[in-house]
Amino acid sequence: MSFFKNRLLDIILFVLLIIFLLSYYFLFKNDTIAKENNRINEFPDSYKPYLEELSKNHPNWEFIPLYTNLDWNYVISEENKFGKNLVPINYSDNWKNKTPGQYNVEIDAGWVDSSKEAVMYLMDPRNFLNEVRIFQFEELSYNSSTNNIEGIEKILYGTEFYNKKVSYLNSSGESILTSSKYSDLILKASKTSYVSSYHIASRIKQEVGPFLSHKSISGDVSGYKGLYNFYNIGATSSSEPLGAIKNGLRYARDGNGASESTKKKYLIPWNTKEKSITGGAIFIGSSYINKGQNTIYLQKFDVYDKTGDGLFWHQYMTNVLAPYSESKSIYNGYSKMGMLDNSLSFIIPIYNNMPDIMQESPSINQKDFVSDNTKVYSTGNNVNIRTGPSTSYEIITKVNLNEKMTRIKKGKQSNDKWDKVILENGIIGYISSNYVDIYKQPEIEKIEINFIDKVILKGEKKKLNIKIYPEEAKNNKVSYISSNPEIITVDDEGYMQAIRSGKSKIIVKSNENNVSSEIDLEVYSKVTDISLDQSKIYLTKDNTFKINAFIAPDDANNKNIIYESLNNDIAKVDTLGNITGVNIGETTIIAKSEENPNIRKEVLVIVVRKLEDNEIEFLKPLKTDGFEISGVNFRENTVFEIKQLIKTNLELEFLNNKGEVLDENEKIGTGSIIKVKEDDKLLREYKIILYGDITGDGKINSTDLLVLQRYILELDKLDDIYLKAGNINKNGKKPTSVDLLLIQRHILGLKYIEQ
Repeated sequence: MSFFKNRLLDIILFVLLIIFLLSYYFLFKNDTIAKENNRINEFPDSYKPYLEELSKNHPNWEFIPLYTNLDWNYVISEENKFGKNLVPINYSDNWKNKTPGQYNVEIDAGWVDSSKEAVMYLMDPRNFLNEVRIFQFEELSYNSSTNNIEGIEKILYGTEFYNKKVSYLNSSGESILTSSKYSDLILKASKTSYVSSYHIASRIKQEVGPFLSHKSISGDVSGYKGLYNFYNIGATSSSEPLGAIKNGLRYARDGNGASESTKKKYLIPWNTKEKSITGGAIFIGSSYINKGQNTIYLQKFDVYDKTGDGLFWHQYMTNVLAPYSESKSIYNGYSKMGMLDNSLSFIIPIYNNMPDIMQESPSINQKDFVSDNTKVYSTGNNVNIRTGPSTSYEIITKVNLNEKMTRIKKGKQSNDKWDKVILENGIIGYISSNYVDIYKQPEIEKIEINFIDKVILKGEKKKLNIKIYPEEAKNNKVSYISSNPEIITVDDEGYMQAIRSGKSKIIVKSNENNVSSEIDLEVYSKVTDISLDQSKIYLTKDNTFKINAFIAPDDANNKNIIYESLNNDIAKVDTLGNITGVNIGETTIIAKSEENPNIRKEVLVIVVRKLEDNEIEFLKPLKTDGFEISGVNFRENTVFEIKQLIKTNLELEFLNNKGEVLDENEKIGTGSIIKVKEDDKLLREYKIILYGDITGDGKINSTDLLVLQRYILELDKLDDIYLKAGNINKNGKKPTSVDLLLIQRHILGLKYIEQ
């Protein structure tokens, strides 16, 4: 019996273990999905604190960044065109275009052109990243899990559409009563068009207001009886009485001459309210939402060209405040339904080169504020930060007792005062002055630099860590200063960049008093390469030829070079690079860095027999240094012309710097070779050097200038005889900007290079 009890216990424990593991798996999986859905880190820094605040209160909300790749100033200039964005004529002048000839011109009855400031305020998404106004960015697609009659009725509450059965007039003026409510028609239209029913309900409230008597849906407009346009589609502005409404009803009648297929698609004519609500929703879905303009914001501001048909023209409404107004209607509907914690997605546009601080609402009187930059703190707990200076503005977040912030505008209103502040997390908003006091931060008494290394390598970037005393003063500003910015630069965050070898002091100084500290640093520049002005030379016994080796970079601390011959019986080399032929044969001379012997270059040395004077003679202007020939006239340097300056019975073969045999009429230049043979046996090679001809094509031109310039700037390398050809001064040193100038003067014909 005990056996079965034990087995049963084992089975129960096993089942419990499986349940625990599955629970852990799904918990972990859901947590992972939630983290994956959180895309706040993909937004610019100026968006993040607002989105993080929203996410904290609504963890099921998803924020989707829409990178438009449009420049902010370009967007504003395109939207700020006369007649494109309108405001009611009874609005204050701050909302209106005050340009002479355009001020208070009624583009539509009761509507005038908006100000640039109004466009900037209403287009900057950051102004509306609060619980209420963010709904202008809500993704407007039908969702069966959230769209229902109850929600629609709550949005319609307070209007004549609320809980109301639909009746309408036909073309004969006869009243027809249906069994459907407006909420029924809206939900049906939503399912047909795939557009959110809450968006449809909010859009109807926005376009025709709360009354059934609105002329766009009354059905009694003369000449347009029995026609309805719930969304004012096609209701373009007109100066005639009821002009915009009549234009919309013309669209309801025949789609403004649309094709039969288009009219069929949109259920035109809209001679019943059901056809108008459903057909208009299909129009909105196919014309806007299904084309990527799937938020109220994007329908008003055409800044996302998903279909490739251009920007700034396909805009559903001219009322610049429409997204702002509709967002609150949607919010109220969700709030009444208790749906604010549901899973919702918001598509939020991002522009390039956006201003650091957003444009104020034109409703805010700037004369009520004075610019400020004072550290303050909250004197109350759970104090609201709002989007504007009154309790009528939306709440962005709350601050607690003693929470620090920076006041950037101080209120000077006569009654209830408000200050504009930036919180430490970057949120910008307004707080009642009753809950603000100046924060007196202690001054810095001591700065301690914590940096062990006294020597840093060229090219390194390192952070200079400091400690402030007392601890309470750690947020006070300090300045970082380099005594020699050509050696080390330092930025406002204390990041040092080693530029070149040398010494510099880094000074850290308090911005509020004279407290400072400093550290002595040295930049060490390592050897990275060696360049030689020869790679292969011929010598005769007892003949000496100097090779020049150059360390890179130019500011390397250790420029010492060690020379070594692999066979001193053939050729030997001294500490300065002077190579002397000892016996006929071949060997290699090595030049290596003293600092890093692995950095080296080799020269092939060939010691040959000495030729008698009657065997070969070089006439002026040719000059010989061992087996290197200079003095070539840059105007007379064809093979034929050079041959005339060499007296010999030996065989001569001319090759260019690529090793290709040259004919009589081709030019020779730097790196060209003259092979001297006897009975087809190579006796020696002479290497040509034409000073200024860096490329070896036998010409001195702008190409040589560019090649030498890139070498001097350490952008490209230069080796062998070409390095020597760039040393116009012939001083055995690396070419410099002086040599560059001499080539330039040669090209301009001001002074020719002496060969």
